[in-house]
Amino acid sequence: MTRCRRFASGLCVLVAGLASAVPLAAQQPPPQSGVPSPAQTNPLSTTTAPNPTPDPNRSAAPAPEQAVTPPPAGQAAPGAGSTTPATDPTRPPLVAKPAEPGDVDEVTLPAKPAAILAGKAKWEDAVPSLQKAFAQIEADLGKAGIKPAGRPLAVFTKTEDDGFEFDAMIPVAAPPAVAPASDDGLHFGTTPAGKALRFAHRGSYESIDGTYETLTAYLDAKDVVVQDRFVEEYVTDLKDGTDDALDVNIYALLK
Repeated sequence: MTRCRRFASGLCVLVAGLASAVPLAAQQPPPQSGVPSPAQTNPLSTTTAPNPTPDPNRSAAPAPEQAVTPPPAGQAAPGAGSTTPATDPTRPPLVAKPAEPGDVDEVTLPAKPAAILAGKAKWEDAVPSLQKAFAQIEADLGKAGIKPAGRPLAVFTKTEDDGFEFDAMIPVAAPPAVAPASDDGLHFGTTPAGKALRFAHRGSYESIDGTYETLTAYLDAKDVVVQDRFVEEYVTDLKDGTDDALDVNIYALLK
């Protein structure tokens, strides 16, 4: 899986200002597991119609979701359904209401304190590199007696043909008064905040290109301008690239 090709065929263009149009009529099935996407592939059609017929019983745009206090242990989060994988209630996602595959939600991301570790990797090593970063953060937090309070996040800060740079983040209840000593560059800050569009990916990490192509087509059809960084929130643990039970929230931060 080469995510650089995903960006090269869509997201990098959007970051540069949506310079080229994406033909919405062109469709193709999402890339098969283990098969890289062509650099110039046509994006998938949007899962939400660009110009849907007005429905008097439905608002024109989804209302932003506000972060809420995590539910007590053993109690399901509001809106949780049988199709949503169970997660630790002490480590809720940024937005309480779960995402549904095929939907595009406008949400409001809260600025949560987080432990952050910067990294870089080749595209073919994306999953093990992210796993290693999250494991290191968890280990550092454990040594300092700080408990994680949210799902792991990867903020893609720079993408190139052969690799990418990222900030791995794990939310915490509150930053320590004195940051613990760290030899690996761990520091504390906040998660990305503000209005964003949320796209749900359910399936293997190797097939995530298809969701990004849908995201690209949607943003272009709606003429939406986004920030030059994208956020992946792992609602379920990132085990390996072929785990079909993986649940990822992808956030495109609005300008």
